[in-house]
Amino acid sequence: MMASAAARAAARADGRPPRRILAVTGSRAEYGHLQWVLREIAEAPDLELRLAATGAHLAAEHGLTAGEMEADGFSLDARIPLPLPDDGPLAIARAIGAGVAGFAEVYARLRPDLLLILGDRYEMLAAACAALPLRLPIAHLHGGETSQGAMDEAIRHTITKMAHLHFTAAEPYRRRVIQLGEDPARVFNFGAPGLDHLTRGPALLSREAWRERFGFELGRVNFLVTYHPVTLEADGPQRAVAALLAALDLFPEARVIFTKANADAEGRAINALLEAYAAQRPGRAALFDSLGPLGYLSALALVDAVVGNSSSGIIEAPFFRVPTVNLGDRQKGRLRAASVIDCPEQAEAIAAAIRRALSPEFRASLAGMASPYGQGDAARKIVQVLRSFDLTGILKKEFHDLPSHGETA
Repeated sequence: MMASAAARAAARADGRPPRRILAVTGSRAEYGHLQWVLREIAEAPDLELRLAATGAHLAAEHGLTAGEMEADGFSLDARIPLPLPDDGPLAIARAIGAGVAGFAEVYARLRPDLLLILGDRYEMLAAACAALPLRLPIAHLHGGETSQGAMDEAIRHTITKMAHLHFTAAEPYRRRVIQLGEDPARVFNFGAPGLDHLTRGPALLSREAWRERFGFELGRVNFLVTYHPVTLEADGPQRAVAALLAALDLFPEARVIFTKANADAEGRAINALLEAYAAQRPGRAALFDSLGPLGYLSALALVDAVVGNSSSGIIEAPFFRVPTVNLGDRQKGRLRAASVIDCPEQAEAIAAAIRRALSPEFRASLAGMASPYGQGDAARKIVQVLRSFDLTGILKKEFHDLPSHGETA
């Protein structure tokens, strides 16, 4: 995977050392989006990849998914554990503070030329905050999006203002990053890099191979369910999860694959409810810490509908033309394909949306549908910019004002 020593020596022949890029990932979802970008960096003779794991990657309750990165051939240059004795708001705030300190130490030790981060989670906020006083330029992926039901919205736009290169997943998001005052010459729309798995990765698992790997037999009808905390809601997740589970019980013929909630406030409460539900329905439902990118995408291709409030139902599922039943406001504001059915977090509404998703008429309507997030060719384009963009003076940013009303650009 890594460029050879001879290739790196040749890259140094022009007098410039390889550009050292430190990528940070804190969850299985981020890693899935980043994986092909990391591979392209590792294979480029004029780049040097450094990789840091934090957050859920280092937590046993989330499957210790740092090991998945190592199994894929990546070396971890740093581990930044975040203390989370519980998943309450105070613990999350303390984890951000600990992360800032931990990342600062890592940056001082590894001395990267550029920091690469993706998305909108609090771990990435800590990584960006530590980079700012150390004058470490930031390349940010998946900026410009909106998710009005979660604090991720504020974090994402905050990171945009701290970042120096921007790679968005759709044209409206590129325009929004510019609207936030970023120089258009530094904002690139190449699509969602996570879709590269679907055009460049290994063949997806068959039903039989999926069963052998994960020990769960798929049925005639199958759902993939992921429900994450809605971090801006005042009440806990119990009512919404109870509605979801009640709706699923109206489809007793369906097999249900649950993946655990992320490491946000109330995530453990959600996981406890899902674990109890699956334990009471052996053979019909199963809860997984992590399926890994290949296992998860294979499940997406095999199921009849995606149910929950994960961004994967918005970004990845449309690529397969698999219907998504999207619950509540967590993903409110994101671009929607025609395959996404939005519904409130009420059992009757969820069940009605699932029935619509399973109907032959709805499925037939998705023929020829295109994903609004690109066609799975983003990673090479992103890394070409990372290789070639002149970093001289990049830390100084001039606010890009949009034309006033009546003016032309």
